[in-house]
Amino acid sequence: MQITAAVMREKGGKFSLEQIELDDPREDEVLVRMVSSGICHTDTLPRDQVVPAPFPAVYGHEGAGVVEKVGSKVAKLKVGDHVVMSCHHCGTCDTCKTGEPMYCRDFFKANFGFARMDGSPTMHKGDEVIHGGFFGQSSFATYAIGNERSVVKVPDDVPLELLGPLGCGIQTGAGAVINSLHPSAGDSIVIYGAGSVGLSAVLAAVVTGCAMIISVDVNEERLALAKELGATHIFNPTKTNPVEEVQKLTGGLGSHFSLETSGNLEALRNAVDSTRIRGECGMIGAPAFGSEIGLDTWGLLLGRKVRGICEGDAVPDLFIPRLVELYKQGRFAFDKLVKYYDFEDINTAVEDGEHGRAVKAIMRF
Repeated sequence: MQITAAVMREKGGKFSLEQIELDDPREDEVLVRMVSSGICHTDTLPRDQVVPAPFPAVYGHEGAGVVEKVGSKVAKLKVGDHVVMSCHHCGTCDTCKTGEPMYCRDFFKANFGFARMDGSPTMHKGDEVIHGGFFGQSSFATYAIGNERSVVKVPDDVPLELLGPLGCGIQTGAGAVINSLHPSAGDSIVIYGAGSVGLSAVLAAVVTGCAMIISVDVNEERLALAKELGATHIFNPTKTNPVEEVQKLTGGLGSHFSLETSGNLEALRNAVDSTRIRGECGMIGAPAFGSEIGLDTWGLLLGRKVRGICEGDAVPDLFIPRLVELYKQGRFAFDKLVKYYDFEDINTAVEDGEHGRAVKAIMRF
C-alpha cells in the first residue's frame, strides 16, 4: 500500500515527506494506522551515524495507532484495537524466554537492522529499497508494520495520541526505577538528566515512595519541571558540584540509588560517585559506541553496583498497561512532558527536542 513517510537520505540531514510503498503484514505481523509517534533521542543516532545505519531510511519507534489488518497467526490483537508499538525482540532466545525481552540476544538486529529479522525489507519506492523496520516499526509514517510480539494493546478510554512514548522513553525511565532498581519507601535517588527519560524516572520515584528525589540537569526550565513533578531537590552541575551536594544532603553517606539518563560520561561518573556503600547506579543514557569511563575501584570494592539498563527492564505487554493505569489514577502525569506537533513539522519537532525546547515531542498524523 502507498503511505506517506518521513525519509532520511543522508548523514545529519533533514526528513523529507515522501510517498512510498509499505508491504502487507505477514502472518505474525499487524498493520497499524498511526495516530501519533513520539520523537526520541535514539531516532537521531542512525541519522548522525552514532550507530551504523543505511540510507535512505524511515525512523520512529514510539508509535501509537489503530490496528487495520492482522496476520493469520496473530492471536492477541484484532482490527480496531488501540495499540502502542514498542521494541522488537526475537521471542526465541534464552533471555526472551525467561521474560527479559529487552536483553534479547538479537536486540541490535531486531531494532537497528532496518529490516525484518530475516533481512527482508518492509518499504520501497519503485525499485529503491527504503530501509524500514526500525525498532520493528518505523513509525514516522502514516502506517507501520509491527510484529505481534512488540505491539501492545492499550485501553481505548485514554487519548491514544499521548501514549506512543510509553513504548520507549517513558517506559525506560519509569521502568529503570520500578523494575530495575526497586527502591523501598523512604530511599533516596539522584537522577542525572531531566529529559523525558529522567523526568519519567522522577515520576516513578514518587510512585515508589522515595523520600529524597534529586534531579540534576543544566536546563533550568527542566529542573523546575522536575520540582513540579515531585523532585525534592534540584541541582545544576554548571553552578554547583552535584556529588558534593548529594553528600551534604545524605549526611556524607550518598544516595541509595542513582540513574544516568543523558549519555554524558562525566554525568555517569558523578552518578556512580553519588551513591553510598552498597548503593546502586543504573546507566540508561547511550554514549557513542566505544566510549569508556574510569571508575573508583575502591568505591566498587565497598559494594557499590553499576549496571546497564535497557528499556527499563520492561515486558511491554505487562508494563505499558500498568503505566496507563497509573496515569488514569492521576499518579503518573507524563502528559506534562509532552508538546505536540503536526507530522509536516517533523524537522521542527526534532530540533526543538535537541535544543531543549520540548521535553517529549509527539507528532500527530
